[in-house]
Amino acid sequence: MTEPTDSAGASDWDSGWLRAARRLDSPNFGPRPTGACIDLLVVHSISLPPGRYGGDEVQRLFTNRLDWNAHPYFAQIRGLEVSAHFYIRRGGELWQFVSADDRAWHAGVSHWRGRDNCNDDSVGVELEGLEGDRFEEAQYRTLAMLARALSTRYPLAHVAGHEDIAPGRKRDPGPGFDWQRLAACLAGVDIALPPRH
Repeated sequence: MTEPTDSAGASDWDSGWLRAARRLDSPNFGPRPTGACIDLLVVHSISLPPGRYGGDEVQRLFTNRLDWNAHPYFAQIRGLEVSAHFYIRRGGELWQFVSADDRAWHAGVSHWRGRDNCNDDSVGVELEGLEGDRFEEAQYRTLAMLARALSTRYPLAHVAGHEDIAPGRKRDPGPGFDWQRLAACLAGVDIALPPRH
């Protein structure tokens, strides 16, 4: 699959599923609370095992099909049931696991904009990468396209890292993520980045 184009808009959605993304349904989701305002995009990073790129382990994790015995690291996460709405590979390929209308299980214990439980009102996107490592230009372009597309369907107003909504507990996407690069890609879109960036 090729990198999505920058032209995604309101007509590119099907009940919370972005047509530009490759769909793979995760069982790890639930309904959002009544009246939830989906105004936050949370940026994460992931690679399984850590530092290895290009495999299908992330997709398997989010669909509860990961072979826990395939690598020693997987013993540390055995039985974990998590998901993100979206996943962006190193080359910019976009996957979707949960409808953005629903609540994915990506944030955990979290707080942002005076609210707890960020899963309730956020969209989670995982970038294929490792905390502290650099991310690819194609990933920034796809992430910006995704943010623009989300803003056509939801009142998206904020982007934050997992490290921002769960400080001290999470460190992703980490210092290798270039927030200024993302800001440049989002020029003209009214979406606030974390204050320190």
